Amino acid sequence: MLEADSSNRHVSSNLLSPTGNSEVASAVFWQQEVVGSEGLFINSVNDILAHNGSRKLFKNMKKLHSMPFLLISILMFCSLKQVQKLLSAHEATYTQSLRNLRKKINLLQSTTCPKLDAPMNGRKLGKSHSVGHEVHFLCDLGYELVGAESRVCQESLSWSGQQPTCRDINECLSSPCMNGGTCVDEVNQFSCVCAKGWAGVTCQTATTGPHVRPSRCSTVQGTTHCTCEPGYTISGRDSYTCTDIDECEVLHNGPAGRLCLHKCINTPGGYRCSCPAGYNVTTDGRSCKDIDECATRQNNCTKDQMCINTYGGFQCVRVDCPRIAHATYVKTSPMRCERNPCPLDNKACSQTPNSFSYHYLAVVSNLSAPRIMFRVSALRPIGDTLRFTLLGGRQARRHFTLQRSDRQTGQLMLASPVQGPVALEAEVEMSELERRVQLGRYITKITMFVSQYDF
Repeated sequence: MLEADSSNRHVSSNLLSPTGNSEVASAVFWQQEVVGSEGLFINSVNDILAHNGSRKLFKNMKKLHSMPFLLISILMFCSLKQVQKLLSAHEATYTQSLRNLRKKINLLQSTTCPKLDAPMNGRKLGKSHSVGHEVHFLCDLGYELVGAESRVCQESLSWSGQQPTCRDINECLSSPCMNGGTCVDEVNQFSCVCAKGWAGVTCQTATTGPHVRPSRCSTVQGTTHCTCEPGYTISGRDSYTCTDIDECEVLHNGPAGRLCLHKCINTPGGYRCSCPAGYNVTTDGRSCKDIDECATRQNNCTKDQMCINTYGGFQCVRVDCPRIAHATYVKTSPMRCERNPCPLDNKACSQTPNSFSYHYLAVVSNLSAPRIMFRVSALRPIGDTLRFTLLGGRQARRHFTLQRSDRQTGQLMLASPVQGPVALEAEVEMSELERRVQLGRYITKITMFVSQYDF
């Protein structure tokens, strides 16, 4: 009995193992009540439930020949069910491992990205689909690329970016049709539906109106000859229609030079020239002459200002004497200021300039250079030396230079052509010395107004 109880406890321990099969547990407890203290029987049941191997199982099966048939069937059913679950779990694990292995094998065997197609109405450049290689895309004439111009085969065996497409270019965006024509976009081209009275690829040719006249025809001995009025010419194959000659385009830069100095305007059967504001057309109808707004009083300068005529306009200037420490100045003429006499004991006053002169020049744009623009000289020199110096900073030295023409004269030179409109300033200082001691200083300020035009 002690052995049987010990075996019973062993069975209970196995039946409460992690398998958690309540049906098997109930069956074994029932078997225990039936067989009582049959230790041999209990050990056989333990061997079955614990899966101790087929050899030991069949060895103990011989000992069960005396068991009732019902008990043996129950025990076999429970054991087979557990074996079936175990095999199913092993089979699922094996199947998943096999799938993972196949994926790794496929990844190792494949080292190229999927094939890429060229976009419709375009081309693909590059045949290699290996990792790290690029393919490029181009569109046919009349189409523009939308998307990535290049794609790279990545290590993940996928292409970077998105597949580009080729979109038709709308040639009508530039509004090529003239004179009210309607543009029709086509593949790699456009066409114009012209309004009434116009023809041509871009509706540029008038078919009616002042630019079209009938020809004058005569028939001599069966042959028809047609002529046009001055300023018109036979229109293509139609000898009965004369179209206006655009002299501004045909004769703009002819052997005799420009047809118009400034702007040419085509008219039916002829042309006319126009000039910019501030100019009048000359008597020959082709050139432009500056209007002197100061002389004709076409300016808005005030009484305390001076009107300076420029090419194509005017400038209102006001001359104020400078304010310098230790000296005072008085205006002796509209363009000149002179220093008041200095006290005998005021040395600082005697070192200041004796006078300031102001001059204004008007020139056209892109004036040829080098060129003399202004001269400064001493009428009655005192002392033994005259010295000329260019003042005005970096801007003055950029456009001007100072040269000496003789002992008493300095020349302000324009160094290079200047594109207008712009105003340039320069200062020329003339100093008189006696045995290197300064006797007097004279400042001349020059302002040059450069026109917008070269005439």
